[in-house]
Amino acid sequence: MKIFLIFAAYTLLLTACSKPAPTDSIESLMADPERLKEVRAQCKADHAKVGDALCAMAAEATRRRFMGSGTPYTSAPTPAPPATSSPAPKD
Repeated sequence: MKIFLIFAAYTLLLTACSKPAPTDSIESLMADPERLKEVRAQCKADHAKVGDALCAMAAEATRRRFMGSGTPYTSAPTPAPPATSSPAPKD
């Protein structure tokens, strides 16, 4: 029982002293280029450890910083020309 209490106290102490995980968003990454660079390097080094969500946010923040919030890279498809009717056959 004493060992359990010591283990529980040790776990509680480690939990209280641990640094909270940063709460990143696309906007916060866009505003802090150093943090964005750090997250991109972490994603490149070990994507599985960092996680898909954070890596996707870093990619989107990078895209928005580069492209802006304007029109997308590809343009809208052009409409097809109207179909013309073929002339009637002569008898």
